[in-house]
Amino acid sequence: MRTKKISLPVKTGTFILMFALIFSLSCNAATKKMSSRPNIVFILVDDMGWKDLGCYGSTFYETPHIDKLASQGMKFLDAYASSTVCSPSRSSIMTGQYPVHTGITDWIIGRQNSSSGPSPNQKLLPKPFVYNLDTAQVTIAEALKRAGYATCFAGKWHLGLSPEYWPENQGFDYNYGGWAAGNPRAHGMGGYFSPYHNPRLKDGPKGEFLPDRLTTEIIRFIKQQVKTGKPFFADLSFYAVHEPIKAKKEYIEKFKEKARRMGLDTMQQFIKLTPGMQETSGWKTERIVQSNPVYAGLIYSIDENVGRILTTLEKLGIADNTIIVFTSDNGGLSTSSNAPTTNYPLRYGKGWTYDGGIRIPLIIKWPGVTREGTVCRFPVVNTDFYPTLLQMTGLPLMPQQHKDGISLVPLLMGKQNIDQAVIYWHYPHYHGAGCTPGSAIRAGDWKLLQFYEDNHVELYNLRTDIEERRDLSKAFPGKTAILLSKLNHWKYKVHAKIPWINPYYNPYMIDHYIKQYGRAKLPQYLRKYDSLFSKDVYDPALRKSLMEQYHKLYNLR
Repeated sequence: MRTKKISLPVKTGTFILMFALIFSLSCNAATKKMSSRPNIVFILVDDMGWKDLGCYGSTFYETPHIDKLASQGMKFLDAYASSTVCSPSRSSIMTGQYPVHTGITDWIIGRQNSSSGPSPNQKLLPKPFVYNLDTAQVTIAEALKRAGYATCFAGKWHLGLSPEYWPENQGFDYNYGGWAAGNPRAHGMGGYFSPYHNPRLKDGPKGEFLPDRLTTEIIRFIKQQVKTGKPFFADLSFYAVHEPIKAKKEYIEKFKEKARRMGLDTMQQFIKLTPGMQETSGWKTERIVQSNPVYAGLIYSIDENVGRILTTLEKLGIADNTIIVFTSDNGGLSTSSNAPTTNYPLRYGKGWTYDGGIRIPLIIKWPGVTREGTVCRFPVVNTDFYPTLLQMTGLPLMPQQHKDGISLVPLLMGKQNIDQAVIYWHYPHYHGAGCTPGSAIRAGDWKLLQFYEDNHVELYNLRTDIEERRDLSKAFPGKTAILLSKLNHWKYKVHAKIPWINPYYNPYMIDHYIKQYGRAKLPQYLRKYDSLFSKDVYDPALRKSLMEQYHKLYNLR
């Protein structure tokens, strides 16, 4: 059967040809604009401390590739996580919002719902919080995907208990390893070496190392996108260096020998209970020396894999059109038994609102824009990543979404400061590292911390006292009052959840129980206490009563 030939009038045919030409040119222009947008590689290390890199002052850990990255971009000395622990901080990165707005204020599922549970020696009862990143949020991945970016996530997610909240449903085209687990052994996972037992990552050959595998998946994704010509957003979120830490045997031996050469193996590694720390589960200790060879070996592997990515970008010829962000989700763990690192001179570590728990390494490389080897001392926080990446890629800002972040582009372009009024923290929970519920605020060089158990405050000038050892709250009552007022007003405005008073508080009960029955039976006692907690404290009538007590005690109304 022949197709009937249709003749068009000359004017009509000319119009169609012109329309086709214009449409073709507009498509070509859009494609060119799309391909000219920079790629993004976002590297997030879990629990890496501010002092865990050579370029930040470590003399024991070795990070030559990350140090090189710092020399090619901007290193931030006063960068902060929005929380003292992982899940809330990660929710801020994804949304540009403080944890009080995402509702995720503790690691998922949190201490009060884990085997630790609440305890009679805790004066307060933290309130329930959100376990999943709301899919109504427009994540940075979704914003970039809508603009034509290919998106990939590899590693730790920890922002939802069920699949509908995992990366593939939060804006990522590909997901390698991101699910409910918060560390390589959680939820039945196999650890740092294959088999992984991860529902979003196929097991590799036996003994394959998890950081290597995640990097391989990211590199494969990058190579695929170079072939298609699409800009990409590659989010490499290592499970490392979260405990339980493991490393390659050859690297452990390498750093054992280095520790011996430096004389670190003969030094005192820990000091016992420091004033202000809570004895919630036996004696708490603080590590004071970086000397753990397993931790050093794990960091060395992270650095190797960062080097693999940098080499890949160079070989593919896209290094000059690729933004790289390297950072951590909170401070290094330094105040638990056998803590792997120290953040000195910063005070304490993960879990605390002292700077050791919230100040993090941050390196941003923006080829052709940011001057190489620059250092920024202006305070920034990880809610700022969202608007910064939008502006760097030429996309419109979304202030209703990233409402707690501001763009760092002016800093990256050489400006010394931006209009960042204050930074807030609210961690209304207990943590196994020894800290108690509290909040904090930083305004300029001044930082105020508020502790809810007795409602006392501490004031520090971080420019003159980076260690936060000289409390100036009595010496500067005016500054203390101003910052406390700002902090309380912010908490009121954002409806921050304040813990209840614990009606079962009895610290002597545990001591008595241990003496009578032995420490081995303590978990049995605490489980019985947990049942009281869930039965009574979450009863609506009692909840209201406790709230009234708290408001009356702390004069919050």
